[in-house]
Amino acid sequence: MAAEPQLKFYNTLTREKVDFQPIDRNNVRMYVCGPTVYDFAHIGNARPAIVFDVLFRLLRYTYGDSHVTYVRNITDLDDKINARALRDHPGLPLNAAIRLVTEKTERQYRQDTTALGCLEPSVQPRATDNIAQMIAIIETLIAKGHAYRAAGEVLFDTKSMADYGQLSKRNLDEQQAGARVAVDEHKKSPGDFVLWKLSDENEPGWESPWGRGRPGWHIECSAMSGRYLGDVFDIHGGGLDLIFPHHENEIAQSRCAHGTHAMANVWMHNGFVQVEGRKMSKSEGNFVTIYELLETDKLGGRTWPGEVLRLAMLMTHYREPIDFSVKRLEEAEKLLTRWYRMLFEVGPVEPSKPSQAFVQTLANDLDTVGAINELYRMFTSDQAGMLELGASELGWDFYKPENSAEALASARFLGLLMLAPSEWLQGSTELNAEDIEDQIHKRQEWLRVKNFVEADKIRNMLSSQGIQLKDGKDAATGERITSWEIKR
Repeated sequence: MAAEPQLKFYNTLTREKVDFQPIDRNNVRMYVCGPTVYDFAHIGNARPAIVFDVLFRLLRYTYGDSHVTYVRNITDLDDKINARALRDHPGLPLNAAIRLVTEKTERQYRQDTTALGCLEPSVQPRATDNIAQMIAIIETLIAKGHAYRAAGEVLFDTKSMADYGQLSKRNLDEQQAGARVAVDEHKKSPGDFVLWKLSDENEPGWESPWGRGRPGWHIECSAMSGRYLGDVFDIHGGGLDLIFPHHENEIAQSRCAHGTHAMANVWMHNGFVQVEGRKMSKSEGNFVTIYELLETDKLGGRTWPGEVLRLAMLMTHYREPIDFSVKRLEEAEKLLTRWYRMLFEVGPVEPSKPSQAFVQTLANDLDTVGAINELYRMFTSDQAGMLELGASELGWDFYKPENSAEALASARFLGLLMLAPSEWLQGSTELNAEDIEDQIHKRQEWLRVKNFVEADKIRNMLSSQGIQLKDGKDAATGERITSWEIKR
């Protein structure tokens, strides 16, 4: 039996990479902040979906599929959602209109993440299905002196928590009111944040001890993580932009309500995504949704397979920023196509188990770059590694077929090479390498007797199957030689 990999993760809370020790090996628990579903998810939303899907796979491999719980929430409460609901469904009660808007965008998000090769999380709760849990936490915070009512709102009292700011390393006393901290006269301190606010008739609302209203943003995740994972769990993930104020405030609410030393023991954050060297924004004209990449010509004048988008993301370490470009997509596609060609040549392959070197590399703070290099070495005899060479310089002449089963298993560990090679390369190709070589031999026989009609029939037949022939001469003998490749 293969040795269990020692997992090491960089913990944003401590700013160091540490050995991962789950609270309960039979119930490893992870929470990741999901999308706010006011519109289709953009390419920046794709990164945490892919990154934490790989982590989910690694945890399942290490502790067993049935011993890992992965919760990724759906935020269906937001001012942008309200505006869209009022615009699209003016005749409906607002709560019902919001449900229609968010069900459509949530459904598209799930379709998008499936196309990106992501497994379904164990639980995908919606914020609006957890209002009672939010109200209960707020009541507890008020009772313990960590929250107060003012001007129709319930606010968290940041001064009531002695070590507030540990995640972001922000000293509360040094914080100045500014861009990220709202200044309101009814707050005891500028950093105090909303737990509950009253709603008018044009805003969604639920009955509460403080009147008809709706929750603040941060309390949603405290309620959903607590409901499905408990007061303290193993890993909390999300984008780098969520460290402050969202994750900082989640920690404050949860710890103060439950009286615990932590909310999650390990905090992991993925880096930013920019597009073609610029921050993604609608004003820049480079705002791209996952759906647009999969179904339209928004980037590069063509559609891109989900597997290409996935590999393009994994070719950079999760904590580093990504420049998402057409060049990067082309490199990812070229590499995938080479791997699929190799598998096509060797014939049907059943995956075995992933390479231990591959798994242990991935176990080192989710090092997908190193894992992809290990995968490249399994496919070829070149020890330089894929990213050292650059994808545009890759060859595949040194394919080692004895590694096929292990290489395929390792690739699928990353959610790659999930298709039959013929499906990726052409869609209709059913010939194996032996069949193709046999047809090439027959064609050469026809060419020797100058029966070009029959020779062309074979060329055309192979072309219809997605096989492209290339004729040349042997440098030593001068004899005709024919090579082939699968068109894509």
